[in-house]
Amino acid sequence: MTSPSHFSAWLEALRLRTLPVSVAGVITGIAYAIAAGGFSLIPAILCLIFALLAQIASNFANEYYDFRNGLDRPGRTGPRRGVTEGDITPAAMLSATYGTIALAAAVGLCLLFYGPWWLILVGLVVAVGLLAYSTGPFPLSHHGLGEVAVIFFFGLVPVNLTAWLCGCPWSWNVAAGSLAIGFMGANVLIVNNFRDTEEDRAVNKHTLSVIMGARHMPRLYALNALAAAALTAFSFLNVFSSAAVLLLPAAYLLAALTIARVMSQRSGAELTPLLGCTAMLMSVFALCFFIMAAL
Repeated sequence: MTSPSHFSAWLEALRLRTLPVSVAGVITGIAYAIAAGGFSLIPAILCLIFALLAQIASNFANEYYDFRNGLDRPGRTGPRRGVTEGDITPAAMLSATYGTIALAAAVGLCLLFYGPWWLILVGLVVAVGLLAYSTGPFPLSHHGLGEVAVIFFFGLVPVNLTAWLCGCPWSWNVAAGSLAIGFMGANVLIVNNFRDTEEDRAVNKHTLSVIMGARHMPRLYALNALAAAALTAFSFLNVFSSAAVLLLPAAYLLAALTIARVMSQRSGAELTPLLGCTAMLMSVFALCFFIMAAL
């Protein structure tokens, strides 16, 4: 089989199917700020760039450290691993990882013009978190904590901070929405780990799917979707005071339950499209919320 070009190898390493996860959190935060009448454009743009760079750095780190630790093997199911397959050198991926973290840090420092000094601490937590997902003395993704990390770093942190930096006071409504977005993002990882269960078990990588058993993953996916729909229903009713807003979480739940049902009928590479569908469903939900708030 012909090897991909250098450019396409790096494009694959970005994991484009998963990038809507970071975008959705920021868009949701922006939507809460607009609904509260306190939108600010520059912090919103900076939050979006920071979130994207942080996720890209996490994807690069995951590829490099899984290769270094012998957890990726040539021909694995799912996206082609550029380092493992020899398309990208380990040194280049390591440089790209820390270079992207540096760019994210530079963008984060710009947010100090719009927020307090302790945003530096938040940035440090994010940097440590994206590396701790794949490496360190207790890699989160190797001990069944990947989904928890996603809920925190792609739900709670971006939604609450973006809303606050854009002028929306903290509230339980925003907190509920951030947790819902976290559950939606965790479902992306659930599909990914469900697909890779056997290969992860073979290399002793203890993802949640390996620990719980693959058969439980579609059920967990559905449970997360139900929790996300309930949380957003609570939040939207308090923000908009109209029962019509329940149509959005209801539509999300219907689509997510459909994906969960299809998950239970597929395995291996057949699950890869569902990963992209889950990420896009999450971003479409956030975009619809943004439109509702703008109108």
